[in-house]
Amino acid sequence: MDSQNVLPVRRVIRSPSLKRKQRVVPVSDRITLERVLGLSVSNNTALSIDPSTGNIAYPAGCVVVIYNAKKGKQSHIFNVSKKTLTCLSFSGDGKHLVTGESGHLPAVRVWDVEERTQVAELHGHKFGVGCAIFSPNLKYIVSIGTEHDMVVNVWNWKSNITVASNKVACKVMDIAISEDGSVFVTVGNRHVKFWYLDASKSKIRTETLPLQGRNGILEEHQNNVFTGVTFGRAKLCSRVYAITDSGLLCEFNEKRQLVKWVQLRTSCANSLSLGEELMFIGCTNGIVRVFNTSTLNYVTTLPCPHHLGVDLTATHRNESSKSSSSLKYADCIAVRYDECNDRLTCVYNDHSLYVWDVTDVHRVGKTRSFLFHSAAIFGLDVYSEVVDNDILPSGTFFTCGSDNTIRVWNCTGHSNNNNMAQTNTGNTAQHRNIYSNELIKIIYTDHDTSSLVDKYYNPGGKKDKTDTTYQDKVGVRTVRSSPDGKHLASGDRLGNVRIYDLRTMLELFLIEAHDSEVLCLEYTQPTSGVRLLATASRDRLLHVFDADQEYGLIQTLDDHSSAIMSVKFTCLDGQLQMLSCGADKSMLFRHVQHESEELKFVLSRHLMSRTTLYDMEVDVTDKFVATACQDRNIRIYNTRNGKQKKCYNGSVGSEGTLLGVTLDPSGHYVSTRCSDKSLSVYEFITGECVASM
Repeated sequence: MDSQNVLPVRRVIRSPSLKRKQRVVPVSDRITLERVLGLSVSNNTALSIDPSTGNIAYPAGCVVVIYNAKKGKQSHIFNVSKKTLTCLSFSGDGKHLVTGESGHLPAVRVWDVEERTQVAELHGHKFGVGCAIFSPNLKYIVSIGTEHDMVVNVWNWKSNITVASNKVACKVMDIAISEDGSVFVTVGNRHVKFWYLDASKSKIRTETLPLQGRNGILEEHQNNVFTGVTFGRAKLCSRVYAITDSGLLCEFNEKRQLVKWVQLRTSCANSLSLGEELMFIGCTNGIVRVFNTSTLNYVTTLPCPHHLGVDLTATHRNESSKSSSSLKYADCIAVRYDECNDRLTCVYNDHSLYVWDVTDVHRVGKTRSFLFHSAAIFGLDVYSEVVDNDILPSGTFFTCGSDNTIRVWNCTGHSNNNNMAQTNTGNTAQHRNIYSNELIKIIYTDHDTSSLVDKYYNPGGKKDKTDTTYQDKVGVRTVRSSPDGKHLASGDRLGNVRIYDLRTMLELFLIEAHDSEVLCLEYTQPTSGVRLLATASRDRLLHVFDADQEYGLIQTLDDHSSAIMSVKFTCLDGQLQMLSCGADKSMLFRHVQHESEELKFVLSRHLMSRTTLYDMEVDVTDKFVATACQDRNIRIYNTRNGKQKKCYNGSVGSEGTLLGVTLDPSGHYVSTRCSDKSLSVYEFITGECVASM
């Protein structure tokens, strides 16, 4: 991470327990953002190609990811305001990038791509920025607010002056600007409007001028929703092309008249990009149509991406043997054509990204592809590395989310590309597949995999408002791998616990354990002598299962009066102990007793805190447990007697709640995550802040 991205601490925090000062040590060279596995592209305005290098830029939450497809490497730009990025665009020379964001009083920001620093901050919107684009002469930026803002601003960004401004009457879905910069076009719901920039007046006057605009002449197509727009190139620079959600490709002349339209033979068109000769249109069900720019004649259709519910271990031959009519594909929501390198970048609404080689559009090949989570990620766990265990390669980790999938990742031993090269990381190479080098396996917990994206994750699609079960409770909440590396346990938001065999990735057991979402799963360590799994839920119940007896129920505990947030096992001096904490501000210590050859956990200590405990972690010696508290403090307790040993601040900010705490395997450092979107690293013993991100 660059030094400008390390959050400064401007105050001294004195903990009553530590009686010492905290300070942030400038160690930006120790912690850097290596890779982002995911994206938050919702339409064509959030995807851009550097015209000089071919680098791909897209937002991932508060971060701009700039991906070099040739080298397979990422670089990153951090939004200093922590607001989610909604749109971005490269300048014509590729040296600058403009971004828009959501939230209250959002800013239009201009970044130096090489230095990854902010060079301008423009405030003129209230509720969100939906589109932002540079003018061809690089002097102006046009930004348009979201449907609640509806303001069009033209900025002289170097002088931080609003040159012209006006209002729009509907949500703007896309924007395009002419090659000479004299006019730009916005499209949306029953909306195609041509806006004219009067540069001569803006040089004389310093006040904001009213931006002049005229509607396109739509005639019988006036009731369409226009989803994408672009200007022609070179000899066709006066032409404007637009697409509709009813599957039409329309052409406007220099007089704003709709003079020609073509049926795309698809239910909806979402995105549009073109070069001098070819035009690429992203549509529903994975379709990308190719048309001739000058004649609007159909040329070809690009290959579809992976189908929904794909098995990553399958080969091309296995996939082609299936009936193509029964397969469903994610909608293509963003396309950008790199004419210099003959590459087409496509983003689909299941959050997958493909880079196609379109040198010959009749023989298109895939050069890069990435399959990310299509919705919110709820849980993460690192694979337990066991000696002489060849089930999964070293460095594997698991994630789960509200898209009803568990994903198995491994980012070691390759340079983030899709070449099936040999690696030196054990058996990593044998787990590679034709779709993604980072992703080993996708486990689908919803058997209706073909409709996952269509039902719940289509950003522009219509959702069934009566289907409250999947809108409110869908998703896998937490995952945990067993210490022996053989099993993976998951808990979903409906209260079910599933056990998977990590060698075959097949479901072994389904346990209907809870009446509400499962918040925590925890296995005992091999040193304890028993293989137990504890599950905790929002229903205030804690279950203990015997992993050696096909996960049979041993005991159910109902000591907590509110949601149980975390459960941990300790084994100190040969004595097995279970700790749990929850939203009732209590931490319970239980020790094991043997009754008639059965294990029973008996409550031995009940500690009450002043604040809610959201998470806890036991150190490597099993002597101390660290808790993440609502007041942003880390409190450390002795696991033997329950006494508090230390308390220090776990967040450099003054807002938010401490949601999680994790110790590194050596026990020297503790990391925290806070609801203010920050991550911090502290020395576990001294409480000294090492870095904050």
